[in-house]
Amino acid sequence: MNDPRAALEPIEKASLDELRSLQLERLKWSLKHAYDNSPFYKARFDQAGVHPDDLQNLSDLSRFPFTHKQDLRDNYPFNMFAVPKQKVVRVHASSGTTGKATVVGYTQNDIDTWGNAVARSIRAAGGRPGDTCHIAYGYGLFTGGLGAHYGAERLGCTVIPMSGGQTEKQVQLISDFEPRIIMVTPSYFLNIIDEMERQGLDPKSSSLEIGIFGAEPWTNAMRQEMEERMGIDAVDIYGLSEVIGPGVAQECAETKDGLTIWEDLFYPEIIDPESGEVLPDGEPGELVFTSLTKEALPMIRYRTRDLTRLLPGTARTMRRMDKITGRSDDMMIIRGVNVFPTQIEEIILTMPQLTAHYQLELYRDGHLDKLKVFVEQKPDAGLDRQQRDTLAKTLWHKIKSYVGISTQVTVCEPGQVDRSQGKAQRVVDNRPKDDVLMETANKVSSGAA
Repeated sequence: MNDPRAALEPIEKASLDELRSLQLERLKWSLKHAYDNSPFYKARFDQAGVHPDDLQNLSDLSRFPFTHKQDLRDNYPFNMFAVPKQKVVRVHASSGTTGKATVVGYTQNDIDTWGNAVARSIRAAGGRPGDTCHIAYGYGLFTGGLGAHYGAERLGCTVIPMSGGQTEKQVQLISDFEPRIIMVTPSYFLNIIDEMERQGLDPKSSSLEIGIFGAEPWTNAMRQEMEERMGIDAVDIYGLSEVIGPGVAQECAETKDGLTIWEDLFYPEIIDPESGEVLPDGEPGELVFTSLTKEALPMIRYRTRDLTRLLPGTARTMRRMDKITGRSDDMMIIRGVNVFPTQIEEIILTMPQLTAHYQLELYRDGHLDKLKVFVEQKPDAGLDRQQRDTLAKTLWHKIKSYVGISTQVTVCEPGQVDRSQGKAQRVVDNRPKDDVLMETANKVSSGAA
């Protein structure tokens, strides 16, 4: 195929010197753009006593302050934007505390950059112009569906915008439309395989050859299961809405040895989660990103809270990141949705019949992660079983509406929720520990990961 979209971009095979020179040029622009156009960043830089002109080398970035997820919440909805509202062509948002989502915006150039990054990611996974791509990430405010969609179109694929859910229909469309590529969360893909087998179909006879899986942590054991049962190449994609969405990093099909970070667009650092000190490549720590080209919402040293390490490039010049091994905060990722215990706590505290005592239980149902919520009625509430069931349904509805996930809610009698003698154990992780990744992810139950 001679389609130019199938070829590597020059920057993917540039020398390290060329890459670092481009990064420095773009980093200087990004810092100046943020300082000149975002009141938030001007105030933050001034408070830290730094100016964009202070950046003379890439290592000088460590002098600049971090950006946190809470900064976006505090500036909800648009106060961190660095362009006038009329230049923002799209807005996405992730679930936040009650009524306060994390809002991100894009100019047309940002959308084009994002589409190109995802197109590059699909090509690195083995996709080519003319392929049919079945997208089962959720569409809407979540960046997964539309991010994958625009990238697949940019590469020249035929897109099936199925979105999530309706598993039987997913199987039907895969059988009828014969896509070569699927983009979906890994846990849901295993459900699709199960449904194929339930219908008496042989998954290995499917047209699918490439699976691009992201939006949640997954293990090498899960990769092996998907590849063996489906006969596909299973590769990892990484992104987060604050940085741009999916397409920040992508595992290359020819190596499957970690995710290549598109370093011409996103500058990575690894820091000590406690001290904030920048760590050398190869050392594990918290991943930090600075956007190099974003206009609407530049991100300067954004703390992702994801724990990983940076590795030398292999399939591309750019560095790789290892699989995410956990979090440096208490966030849970449930079927692609970021969930914080505090989000659920705030909802519980709006219900006068309930105490402030609660516990969350993560568990595995088949291949899907699910969440149980245990709360307790106040001693003077006097609720009978039917009233507790009604209250549980109300809490379920509030969590579904505000956080975006379905849960199993139980309203207990007073004193039945476990009490801690020290730091409250808000999350109990009862998922199977099938390898080191899930073992480390269990730290989320103590908030220490």
